[in-house]
Formats: sequence, structure tokens, C-alpha cells
Amino acid sequence: MTDSGLKISDGRIRAVIEAVTPSVDGGRFAAKRIIGDKVVVEADCFTDGHDSLACLLLWRREDEKTWHEAEMSPLGNDRWRGSFVAEAIGRYRYTVCAWVDHFLSWRHDFARRIEREDLRVAALVGAGLIEEAAGHAKGRERKQLQGWADQLRTDTDTGALKACGLDEELAVIAKRYPDRRLAATFPVEFPLVVDRERARFSAWYEMFPRSAASEPGRHGTFRDCEVRLPEIAKMGFDILYFPPIHPIGKVNRKGANNTLLAGPDDVGSPWAIGSDEGGHKELHPELGTLEDFRRLVESAHKLNMELALDIAFQCAPDHPYVKAHPDWFRWRPDGTVQYAENPPKKYQDIFPFEFESDDWRGLWQELADVIRFWAGEGVRVFRIDNPHTKPFPFWEWVITELKREYPDAIFLAEAFTRPKVMQRLAKLGFSQSYTYFAWRNTKHELVDYFTELTRGPGRDYFRPNAWPNTPDILNEYLQFGGRPAFIVRLVLAATLAASYGIYGPSYELLDAEPHTPGSEDYQDSEKYQIRSWNRKAPDSLRDVIARVNRARRDNPALHSDESLRFFPVDNDSLLCYAKSDAASQNLVVIVVNLDPHHVQSGWIELDLEALGIAPHTSYQMHDQLSGARFLWSGPRNYVQIDPQRAPAHIFALRRKVRTEHNFDYFL
Repeated sequence: MTDSGLKISDGRIRAVIEAVTPSVDGGRFAAKRIIGDKVVVEADCFTDGHDSLACLLLWRREDEKTWHEAEMSPLGNDRWRGSFVAEAIGRYRYTVCAWVDHFLSWRHDFARRIEREDLRVAALVGAGLIEEAAGHAKGRERKQLQGWADQLRTDTDTGALKACGLDEELAVIAKRYPDRRLAATFPVEFPLVVDRERARFSAWYEMFPRSAASEPGRHGTFRDCEVRLPEIAKMGFDILYFPPIHPIGKVNRKGANNTLLAGPDDVGSPWAIGSDEGGHKELHPELGTLEDFRRLVESAHKLNMELALDIAFQCAPDHPYVKAHPDWFRWRPDGTVQYAENPPKKYQDIFPFEFESDDWRGLWQELADVIRFWAGEGVRVFRIDNPHTKPFPFWEWVITELKREYPDAIFLAEAFTRPKVMQRLAKLGFSQSYTYFAWRNTKHELVDYFTELTRGPGRDYFRPNAWPNTPDILNEYLQFGGRPAFIVRLVLAATLAASYGIYGPSYELLDAEPHTPGSEDYQDSEKYQIRSWNRKAPDSLRDVIARVNRARRDNPALHSDESLRFFPVDNDSLLCYAKSDAASQNLVVIVVNLDPHHVQSGWIELDLEALGIAPHTSYQMHDQLSGARFLWSGPRNYVQIDPQRAPAHIFALRRKVRTEHNFDYFL
């Protein structure tokens, strides 16, 4: 304690550590990475005077007691960098340690000494430091260090003494045994969540299982969905996502197109969960049995696909919870329960939970048990409906609890809401997040938004999942752009973001009719009725979708988002961007005509240095969609895109290689 009241534990600790990255809100929340990633950590580390520092990156699995260590290297201007490989999924901790290293300081000064007497005295100082390191070593290395110290004390020739003190091999050994008694460790242990690959790279296909029947008018079943699995897998999707599959409420059931009065044959909204047939842990009886569901999950796994379930924490008025736990709901003065509203929208068929209930702990535990139940049935991917309407502390608790039990679980936040709320949900633990992509249509909007997603502060925790449409969103671009618009938005979603999804078969069959002019709701929406789809329609996009997903799978550059880079084009209707993967040397350049009605042309300006392309060389652009090949040269190249033929290019770059016999080919 000093006179000023400042508490100092040991005034001899001189190393300073600041600005550790990655850091999400100073370590309050976890950064996110994927198994196999190199986790790069940087920090500002410095001290007073001219002494040398040594810096270490410390990391451990959350269930480990001892730290692993990696040496950090100086980048200049007192910035240091170290890394480790995330070898398993789960939670990690990392921090930074630094200290004034007297051996390194001595060696740095010794190299600059010239005078014989200075060298002799400095050698004696070094001998003492090396002898101290030898005291911590064992076996052969201990003998080597002790011999080095003895030689520094006995050598008299200036040249021999200088060479002895600067021996590189012995210095490497001495550095293994530093004096860390006065080391500073950054006081925050930063959390890190490591997920499996599908949390970063995935293609989602949403369908209503009740519309899966091959005969018009019949209620679909899990067996019908199983028949459709090979077709969906052939299109290249790896996640099949179902809206809620539970019993649907009968009280206040909605009719077709969201009418308030349901007829006897109306099936209602799947998001109005619960009836006398059961609640969130039961299946809608017309979809099939639990055994049918298990069979579907297993069949998907055999095709390298998995099932994603919608978790909607809300109830129909006749859900068993309403009678068994009335205190989990908000009651109005007239004795009725407050139904869900988002003015001007009203959801008379849905009761929200009252998270300020006195029994909030019981409510939390029951909702966690809902997810736990389906995880026990083999489901590991969950799309969470409207998480922004439930308390933040609940999500942080439930995701942390469930991921400790099921580290491979993936949670997608369906929250189209204010930016800070979406960011907070991602910080709390959601593996992926819906985005504003559906409403970003111009070049300026797309460049600004995806630059923010990939370069902004959220890049360490916010994983975007881009959807051009959902059962709630049919934007104007799709309503009026025809087939080219659907292809444009498909390519953008699938290449701007490593994870994307479509609501199909609506998307593949070009469903573009709104309920009313100016509305984003579909006419005859599947949210309220069974639809019969002609999946063999000749104008279906299934082949285009398959080619896009094949390009995603075959090009590692499209498996992540951090390398995204936009390039200038002298036409605002043309968008050009690239992604790259250093490990595979894969480079993909995408050019899209955002105008679905007219031919557009322009000159692209590529940054060859940033892309790793030598100047004044030719390179081949292989279109992954059409198979066409174009020979480009230099940074400036011309493109012309007819949206009626192909509104986008996904180019894989092939570099020219010259053999020893002076034969050129493209690799």
C-alpha cells in the first residue's frame, strides 16, 4: 500500500500488458472459433527503460487445471502475437504473461559491447544468470548451461569471449529456464468457445413436414420427409430445418392466410404450440410417432445431413402448461391471459411466457429440459424463434448449460431486431445469427453491411447466416425480379456468408406472390395451411441450387467469412468480391448483376497484391456455375452479364504455371 492508497502487490513487477485481443467486452463474453482453427492472440507488452521482455500466451480447456504455454513474438511497436490450435470442441480460457527477462537483456547488451574490460565484467554477470538457469534445468541441459557459465568466467581472449557469450544453441537452452518470479499475468482469463465446423459453414433447407406428402391435400408425415431426403441432399444442403413439430393449439386457432376464424379443416400455425395432445416434448400426431422421428434423424445422418428443430418458447391457449403452471403466464384484470402482440400484428393463438414469474427458476429449468429432451433424441441443431423477446440472462444460462452437456450443439438466433440486441444474443452464446440480408439489395447496402459483419468488432462472435427468404419474408426484390432475382439472391447469400439457408420448396419453385400489395407475407402461406408443391416443375431452381452448393463445397475459400474483400466496378449494378483460403491456396471471385431485368457491363479493378496474384501475369477464371473459362490478365478486366442467361459468376481462379520444358498450363 502506498501513501496514495493504491494497492501494489509487488513493486518489482515491471512488465505491462494491455489491449489483449480477441476480447469481447473485455472478456465478459467468449470469442468463437472452429475446431482446428489457429487461435491468434495479440497484446501490447512493454516495460520501462531498455530491458528485454519475454511474453507467453497461456491457454487451457475449461476442464483443465494447468495452463499450456506458447511463446509470443514481437510484431513491432510493443505489439506481441502468439497462437495455439483449438484441437477439440468446448470452452477454453486464455491470457497473457510477460516479464522483464534479465538473460535476454544481458545478451542484447553483450552483443553491443566492444571494450575488453566491459566484455569481461559483462561475461561474469551473464555467467551468474546462466548458472541460475542451470539450477532449474536437469540432466544434459543442466551440464551444458553450467559449462557455459564456467567458460564465461574463464575465457580471457576477447574474440573467444564474445563468441562464447553469443552462442545461439546454448541461448536457446537458457531461454527454456527463465526467472519468472516477477512475471505479470493479465488479470482476465478470456473465454473462448470452440464449435464444430458446421457452426461456421452450413447450408440450411427449411420445409414444413406437413406439406411433404406426394398427394395433394394429405397431411405430410415424417415418412414423407424421409422420402424427400435424397432430393434435398442432392441439392447440396446439410441441414434440414423444420418449423415446430408439436401438437397445435385448437383454441383461437388461425385459419388460412391468418384469418381469425378457423374452419374444421384448418390446420393452424405450428408456432401455436400445445393442446390436449401434448406440448413441447410431444409430436403432432399426424406427423408420426417418436420412432418415426428417430428413423428420420438416422436417415438424415446417413446422407451427411442433420435435422434442425425450431424451439419456440410460447404456448397455445390450450397448452398443458397453462393449466399446470398458471403463474408462468401474465393474467389480465379480466381473468384472461395476455396473448402475444407486436403491434399492429396480433397473435391471439399464442401466449408468451411471463419470465418475471415468481417461479422463474422452475420455468427456466423446464424450458432447458425441452431442448435437453430433443438433444436426447439425436438433434444437435436448434433454430430459436424470437429469442429477443426472452430475457438475456436466460439465454446465457441455458446455452451454457446445454453446450456443457452437448458441446456439438448449434443454436441459431432468429432475431430480426435492433442491431445491439442481435449482437448481445450472439455474445450470450448463439452459434449463428440471422441477418438483415433480406433487406440489403443495393450494391452500397451489401458492401457496407458485409464489411461491418466481417471487419467490425462482431467478427469474433457474430456468425451470420444469410436467408433470402423465410416463411415471414418475401421481399420486393423477389416479388418483382422473376427467376433472375431468385438466382441473384441465392448466389449472394451462399457466397457472402459461409452459412445460409432458403425456405423451400417455396424458393426453388419461385414462389413470389404476396398476400397483399406491399406485404412481405406469402399468399396462401404455409404458416397457416398445407401447401402442395410440384417439385418436378420444369422451371425449378433445384439444378442451379445444386451447382451453387457444389461450388461452396468444392472451394474452401467459401467455408468462412473473414477473408471477404470487395473490389471496385465502374457500374453500380455490378458487385464484385472475393474470398480466399491460404491453406489450400483457393481463391474465388464472385461477380453479380444486381439488376434482374437488364444486361449490365463494366470494368473490375482487382487488387492483385491482396489476392496473391503476380502482376502482369495471365490467370484463368473458371466459372463454377456454367463451366465456362475466361483468360484474364492484370488487375483491370471487363465483364458483361445478361441476367436472363446467368445473372452471376462464381469464378475459381487458376494460376498459370510453367513447367521445366517451358510448357504453360493452369493449376
